[in-house]
Amino acid sequence: MGASPQTQNHGSDRHDDRENVHLASHDASNLIGHHADLSTTGSDTDLESDDTVIFESNSQSRRLEFAPLMTNHQRFPSIDEDDRDHDPDGVLRPTDGDEEKPVTWRSLPKKGQLAILTLARLSEPLTQTSLQAYMFYQLKSFDPSLPDSKISAQAGILQGSFTAAQFITAVWWGRLADAQWMGRKRVLLIGLMGTCLSCIGFGFSRSFATAMVFRTLGGILNSNVGVMRTLIAEIIAEKKYQSRAFLLLPMCFNIGVIIGPILGGSLADPVNSFPQLFGPGSILGGKEGVWWMQRWPYALPNLLSAIFIFASFLAVFLGLDETHEIARYRGDWGRKLGKRITRAWIRRPRHYRPLTRSRDDDSIYTDGSVGTWSTPSSPARSRVHPRPHKKTGFRQIWTRNIILTLMAHFLLAFHTSAFNSMTFVFLPAPRAPENSRQGLFHFGGGLGLPSSRVGLATAIIGFIGLPLQIFLYPLIQTKLGTLTSFRTFLPFSPIAYMLMPFLVILPRVPWIVWPSFTFVVSLQVISRTFILPAAIILVNNCVTDPSILGTVHGVAQSISSGARTLGPFLGGWGLGLGLENNMIGAVWWALAVEALLGWAMLWSIYEGKGIERKKDEVEGDEE
Repeated sequence: MGASPQTQNHGSDRHDDRENVHLASHDASNLIGHHADLSTTGSDTDLESDDTVIFESNSQSRRLEFAPLMTNHQRFPSIDEDDRDHDPDGVLRPTDGDEEKPVTWRSLPKKGQLAILTLARLSEPLTQTSLQAYMFYQLKSFDPSLPDSKISAQAGILQGSFTAAQFITAVWWGRLADAQWMGRKRVLLIGLMGTCLSCIGFGFSRSFATAMVFRTLGGILNSNVGVMRTLIAEIIAEKKYQSRAFLLLPMCFNIGVIIGPILGGSLADPVNSFPQLFGPGSILGGKEGVWWMQRWPYALPNLLSAIFIFASFLAVFLGLDETHEIARYRGDWGRKLGKRITRAWIRRPRHYRPLTRSRDDDSIYTDGSVGTWSTPSSPARSRVHPRPHKKTGFRQIWTRNIILTLMAHFLLAFHTSAFNSMTFVFLPAPRAPENSRQGLFHFGGGLGLPSSRVGLATAIIGFIGLPLQIFLYPLIQTKLGTLTSFRTFLPFSPIAYMLMPFLVILPRVPWIVWPSFTFVVSLQVISRTFILPAAIILVNNCVTDPSILGTVHGVAQSISSGARTLGPFLGGWGLGLGLENNMIGAVWWALAVEALLGWAMLWSIYEGKGIERKKDEVEGDEE
């Protein structure tokens, strides 16, 4: 392993101060020694030039031409240097300083792909929290004669119909996402379109049965969360980025919690909320007002949500890359169209001309004192399609750690979804009479907030959680680790559940009620900030075979959907019983016990290693 004789003689005769060129293999030495006479006058002239040159070889001839711009300026070691730490194939690796750089939000790879997934994920919590702000009043408009306890039960059923449908279909959507002929992207597009149609139908519903049909339809076609988790796991291959990458999905929930209730609460029943714009004799309503807003008073916020979801659909269709190990090599005319649109808007300068690439195995870049082998094509760009391998059987994925992790995931999804559903009913429920309290634990009623105040109250949840997720979570999670942070912050949730019902016995003074509500909700938000991304990472790292990654995330979403079906249903049912029997605290305290059971289960699981990927595959995907 050494430099060619011609190169060494030339360096000693003409350039004593220049470092010796250290070639990477014996074959390269023979290549230059036999096919490039560097001792001639012409070669001397070329080597004295300041221009970078490339020695390109093929089966017919060897010629000397200018090299394209080099992206790796590290030099090969001289003969006197120890080359044991260098890449044996001659491909220079990143320096240790680059590998030790701290992980930040700016250092995340594939930011464009993550941005598209974030936009698509935001559509679901935006829609969910928007309709929850006025769901109580929309159900009341279907049949004004129903008591509040019945409306509370209907709200739980309506919430559960969406997640119950997901529970039935999420595993099969996960299997389809793992199928070579379908892939991740197509499943995600189907889910977004199904959510869009469901949102429009729900807004124009005139009865409880119709509303439940459209909510169920949306759940059947929607498996977005599991597919997005799979996409992020394949886009972000290195574990050091996981804490931030997987945090993007829960972060979207808090953004949706901020925007959704404000939009839903303010745009619901627009004829009465904005009579000067949509009412009779208004600017847009004319003499009798906007007729369709009077007939369907809750259609406007759903239409806006549908527009946002459709925009997410277009972004995924035009800009998202397929990540399935086989389907990624399939032609994607949506991406081709997106690239054409991008080129039409972003025009290159007239002097731009793409450089032709030579064969990697025949090209050596040199500028006299610095030499480097051209980097092989990345696996992601390779035209050689990987061969399909035998997939792991569905029964074989059920290891003890996966089962326990999914059980903890179920209990977590149960109490967080129940809390969200019960809060949206607890806030607008009328207050109990002053003389109805019969002891410290025997009291009833809600907080009696109007729809606009309900939107503000739920937006507080997002305002608290978003800065925690951006600034606090990455720092603490890096120090504690995924599982330790999960165990540390989960107990904050049962504390919040135990305190929530006591808000109804506080004096009905805003400066007492609102700070108390903010404090109780903050406990739950702090807990959720750490436990939701931790649960996703634990499930993801249980998988060691990429061929079942979508299936496992589909199973996790199915289990989560089952919990999010039972949670709102049982929570709404229990809340209705509490309102009827003047015992509103019982259901909240039962929820605290369930959360503590989930915390106890965390001590029996461990964090897996996840899918091991070769370093060259990771670097190729990040290009």
